[in-house]
Amino acid sequence: MKKKENNYAFIDGQNLNLGIQSLGWKLDFLRFRRYLKEKYAVTTAYYFIGYVSGNQDLYSFLQKAGYVLMFKPTIPDGDGNIKGNIDADLVLQAMIDLNKYDKAVIISSDGDFYSLVKFLYGKKKLECVISPYSKTCSSLIKKTAREKIIFIDNLQTKLKHKKRSK
Repeated sequence: MKKKENNYAFIDGQNLNLGIQSLGWKLDFLRFRRYLKEKYAVTTAYYFIGYVSGNQDLYSFLQKAGYVLMFKPTIPDGDGNIKGNIDADLVLQAMIDLNKYDKAVIISSDGDFYSLVKFLYGKKKLECVISPYSKTCSSLIKKTAREKIIFIDNLQTKLKHKKRSK
């Protein structure tokens, strides 16, 4: 009998959101969570996001959809835009939990995750990297993840948010 996999997803929330927005459609977070579970045996899906007090409804929805939210305090940059850089937090959590999961699914196009992807790949702990958009995905990530990279822009029919009828 084959052992059931226990994979973890580490999601760069801002990168995912902006990547999908640049494609001109909206991600169905419920369908995406189900996709991660069914396709990649993801039991824990960490969603790293900057905390903004007015977004409580979004946070509640994501938690109900099955994501474990990992908040980073936010600060305004010089232009007044809110910044909550989660890169170090995502990498740290992936390393803290290294012995708890079989393989990791990294969801981002950000080249800052090059070292993490390289390490996980070398340890045979990388299930895949899911990039929101092939055109904006870092060349470092593409080279390092090699055959283990998937692009969400190719999954629009499965993951696009559809208006639900009442």
